[in-house]
Amino acid sequence: MRLKKNDFLKSAAVLSLGGILAKGIGALYRIPLTGLLGGYGMGLYHMAYPLFCVLLTFSSAGIPSALSRMIARETATGRGSAPTLKTALKLFALLGLCGTALMCLFAPYMSAMQGDGGLTACYLALAPSVFLVALIAVFRGYFQGKNNMAPTAVSELVEEVVKSCLGLYFAYRYANTPARAVAFCLLAVTLSELCALFYLFMRAGRERERHTLAAGKVYATDIFFSALPVMAATSLLPLSQTVDSVLLVRLLRAHAENAVSLYGLYSGAALSLVSLPATICYGLAAASVPAVSRAVARGNAEDGKTRALSSLFLTLLLSAPCALGLFFFARPVVSLLYGGLAPAEADVLVMLLKTVSVSAVSLAGVDTLAACLTGMGRAKKAALSMLVAVCVKFALEFALVPEFSVGGAAIAANVCYLVAFFLDLYYTVKKKRVKKYDHGHRIGNKEGRRHGAGDRRHEEGAESARAQYVARRSDPA
Repeated sequence: MRLKKNDFLKSAAVLSLGGILAKGIGALYRIPLTGLLGGYGMGLYHMAYPLFCVLLTFSSAGIPSALSRMIARETATGRGSAPTLKTALKLFALLGLCGTALMCLFAPYMSAMQGDGGLTACYLALAPSVFLVALIAVFRGYFQGKNNMAPTAVSELVEEVVKSCLGLYFAYRYANTPARAVAFCLLAVTLSELCALFYLFMRAGRERERHTLAAGKVYATDIFFSALPVMAATSLLPLSQTVDSVLLVRLLRAHAENAVSLYGLYSGAALSLVSLPATICYGLAAASVPAVSRAVARGNAEDGKTRALSSLFLTLLLSAPCALGLFFFARPVVSLLYGGLAPAEADVLVMLLKTVSVSAVSLAGVDTLAACLTGMGRAKKAALSMLVAVCVKFALEFALVPEFSVGGAAIAANVCYLVAFFLDLYYTVKKKRVKKYDHGHRIGNKEGRRHGAGDRRHEEGAESARAQYVARRSDPA
């Protein structure tokens, strides 16, 4: 099954539209939420998220991309994918439960490390989401692999609507006690994930598969090791943010009394706004995985590379105007979205937003390129790129934060995303060297060339026979 360009753009548009609507609701949600919780409350809110993101990453991150690649390959060869879905649900349900248990276990210790005992209740309220999101990720990967992006888009909207409605109610209800209000706002996140999971479960129950070949047995280890490089690539950034929630606050406390508020402005406001373009372009990244995977599965690596570069071009085309807008209109944006901030905090946020605006392009590009590398079967390269970038970021934070306060953290983030972007781009365009051996001879030797040519003819004949068989089985006549 060949994915046409129009189908690819349609899939990307559906996910991007869903992402825009979901993030739009999220951005509107943060305006009154920031006013109700204040700088301290928003600091607590975002100090609880990094550990959640790390556990979420190890239990579910990378699943949509990895599972999408597997489902796309099975669909391209005419095999059923229901066994893959069932096995993946069992595997990641177990990992999700482990993540929830670990978050509950480490809640008091993380609160002590971060210097605020009120975070314990926040962690406990958010912990069940680890299990729920693991299952949500499996369903999303299943639908995306079948090039059906609507369930992912709708489930994202369900999450945001439920979270925003309940979160604002709880923030208003407990506005006089910020720590309690934050804990209930995070409980709203858990309830929103429960609603999204229910929707996806009902949608999957109505799915009817059409396949031409019998589905083979799928082992949990196959799925796990296929997803492992993708999980590693996507876990490094949340893991670094968890370290930042401790490291940056400690570095800032050495030079400022309002360290938690500064961290809240940096992580909760500036980085959130910068990540919006990446969310808008998320549809391109998600649609790239099955598109590139199908091209590679057919043995057309160059077509896969072309699709990857086309996705990157569209990503840059969408994200560059957003970055320029954030830079030149930083103050109006802050006044519109965070009008409740004190003048001093608003000035700091404007400075941060101008500094990190360049990351609106590089972060969106990193997401798209990492997805394309996953489709090419090079997820390990994306993990290596992010590892190098995160190490550079930590080194710069130690060097720059004592000198430039929270602005140093913003500079370090810029460099981090740029390093990851250019490394991912290098691995995307780099030709994959394939070494072939036959009877101890390299393909470049005389005998190796003779055997290699015969192997290629054999592989081409086998592929042609398989295509004819699939065509006969799928012919209604």
